Amino acid sequence: MDHFAEKLIHGRTHISPKRLGDPGPSESQKESILLAASAAPDHGRKVPWHFIEIQESSRASLGDVFYQCLLERDQSATTIQLQEARDKALRGPLLFIAIANYHDTSDQISKQEKLISLGCAIQNIILSAYAYGYGSGLSSGRALESIYIRNLFQLSDHEDPICFITIGTVLKNKPDRIRPGLSEYHSIF
Repeated sequence: MDHFAEKLIHGRTHISPKRLGDPGPSESQKESILLAASAAPDHGRKVPWHFIEIQESSRASLGDVFYQCLLERDQSATTIQLQEARDKALRGPLLFIAIANYHDTSDQISKQEKLISLGCAIQNIILSAYAYGYGSGLSSGRALESIYIRNLFQLSDHEDPICFITIGTVLKNKPDRIRPGLSEYHSIF
């Protein structure tokens, strides 16, 4: 493996969105990072995914959805917990939501294959961000399953929100995690 690719793949780690701050990528870096997604494997060239950028002006609306989702799940949530839920929308200078798109008029490509393509596109985005010197983190949660998220982002019936991607400058980092050994995920048949 090329030394640069190995350093890129094995050097990148998950950074919690609360540990990502300014500065974020410039406009040209952001465009380059997003263009990396287009190199993902994509059977039939259907582009079964897209990414929605949540700008600063829309963060409060997303925070309101997080608040509402927590309140609906846990009516005994404290004021502090509800505010923390709302504040999650404010983390990191660059925030995307990754959307899987299962619509395929030919119906030849499985849902699983479309999800794999999205996963590869996400990996390309976070590796590209890392190559520019930024940290990134993926986050999910039960709010992604809510009607509130679907309504906020105007998702159709054949689209699913999969995760959020936060990108920014690493403000604080945990020690590197120990990666699994080959024997933990490889066998021979």
